[in-house]
Amino acid sequence: MTEIKKTSTIQFNKQTVFKLCPITYVMEKIGSYWKPIILFHLLSGSRRYGELKKAMPHITEKMLIQHLKQLEADGLVLRKALPIIPPNVTYSLTKSGEGLRTVLYEMANWAIQNDQKEDEPLFKNLKDFPKLK
Repeated sequence: MTEIKKTSTIQFNKQTVFKLCPITYVMEKIGSYWKPIILFHLLSGSRRYGELKKAMPHITEKMLIQHLKQLEADGLVLRKALPIIPPNVTYSLTKSGEGLRTVLYEMANWAIQNDQKEDEPLFKNLKDFPKLK
């Protein structure tokens, strides 16, 4: 990944907004299409790379690798690689990542509540959502 220029105007603006609105900080960490989905799959426990890829068949290899690296750099995901052949790499949530469990649960709850206004619901209920701890 390319290094971010700390003195750029956009970085200064981001830091200013972070101080005014903590939601902006959260969205900076998990605000892409795939990151919340990756975190959702890790709520149930650690997963190998292949399991994550199989759970999200429409994500490209590049995007999955890129987002896993970003989540790891942000301290939300822990990557554990065992020095064996074939490589065994597992991903799990850090303590900080686990802290997002209630946030993700509430996002899912909001989606289900909002979706019930439609004629044909798109989502299932929360009974299969990984348990809150």
